[in-house]
Amino acid sequence: MNVQTTTNNEPTSFAGLGLIEPIARALRAENYATPTPIQARAIPHLLGGHDLLGIAQTGTGKTAAFALPILQRLTQDKRGGAPRAPRVLVLTPTRELAVQIGESFRTYGRYLPLGCTVVFGGVGQGPQVAALRRGVDILVATPGRLLDLMNQGHARLDAVDVFVLDEADRMLDMGFIHDVRKIVAKLPKRRQTLLFSATMPQAISGLAASVLTNPRRVEVTPSATTVERIRQQVMFVEKGNKRALLLDVLKDRAIARALVFTRTKRGANRLAEQLGRDGVRSDAIHGNKSQGARQRALDAFRAGRLRVLVATDIAARGIDIDGITHVINFELPNEPESYVHRIGRTARAGAEGTAISFCDAEERAFLRDIEKVIRQPVPVDISHAFHAPHAAAPAGRGNGGHKNPSQRNARPNGQRPWRGGNRGHGQHRPRAA
Repeated sequence: MNVQTTTNNEPTSFAGLGLIEPIARALRAENYATPTPIQARAIPHLLGGHDLLGIAQTGTGKTAAFALPILQRLTQDKRGGAPRAPRVLVLTPTRELAVQIGESFRTYGRYLPLGCTVVFGGVGQGPQVAALRRGVDILVATPGRLLDLMNQGHARLDAVDVFVLDEADRMLDMGFIHDVRKIVAKLPKRRQTLLFSATMPQAISGLAASVLTNPRRVEVTPSATTVERIRQQVMFVEKGNKRALLLDVLKDRAIARALVFTRTKRGANRLAEQLGRDGVRSDAIHGNKSQGARQRALDAFRAGRLRVLVATDIAARGIDIDGITHVINFELPNEPESYVHRIGRTARAGAEGTAISFCDAEERAFLRDIEKVIRQPVPVDISHAFHAPHAAAPAGRGNGGHKNPSQRNARPNGQRPWRGGNRGHGQHRPRAA
């Protein structure tokens, strides 16, 4: 695979990207004027017909980066979708992300005579089969359901011109890579292929080499400015005291809707059950839950019937719910990029947002890696009843990063104020506009 990393001059407006008028009109209707970095860099290559390797996380605008040029290519080609034979296949790991991508295609293609269908497991396949039988231009699918439909003869891939593999690293995490390879084997050799991944572990590098031909590489690093818009704090705590600390934190009624992250599915279930017994309206969402159960939990959280949704990183992919006031890292992620993705679930659409992280002694290294990625220290809150100074001692973090706390802003009781502003998790400074 001969990868070309590009440094082309980036257009500063969608008008400079050469998009056709129906797409430009749809963008104007959404008040989109300025492309994000990945859109400005990727769209010209995709309009030129090149394969693409995109290193970018959810939230960078990558869906529009591939959807807009795909819609333009289909419109200029003039061929219609044949029954059971889509012209474009977008493969994505979760139902939530698949639905979101489908909605994006419909939004950007509202003035075009193109059809988009989304297929995923956990629900009856009847409506999906019927839509495929009528003929679709764009098929957005999760791997398991697509393979089922292919094996039953309801979908074939011999007419695919453009193949998009989205969230490739999450495909690997969820055990879908074998299914992905089965699907790729059924695609035409001559096609345009786009692969997006937030990280590039060795297995994904190998997959990219096998599916891409002379691709252009576009990389967008996690945006520190996005992180800086969110009020962050870390609380050092004994591992065994985390649940008690969470209950103490949730006494703050300013926490109207909280997304709480654990590292494991079992941990998510256990924590949600414990919160329920303690009178907190909560549920868990993870890959082992049925699609119906996941959707019911999301709908209840979105409607405000749940105050807390406990999630794993994989299950949270694609969650785009306004009004999440707080993200709480009950356990820190072992991949620092996941921290950026997690806390980005709050502070949507200009709203206020707070991210609280619990850190025990075993997680200090995770915290250091996170601070390297976001290029700033996470302010320490030592005002809570479960503060564990020894959990931060090796890095000097229990005292706000100072080696000798007695010589830095000491208070009569020996505690330092939280460096993020007002102490405590319920009192906030207005964020700068």
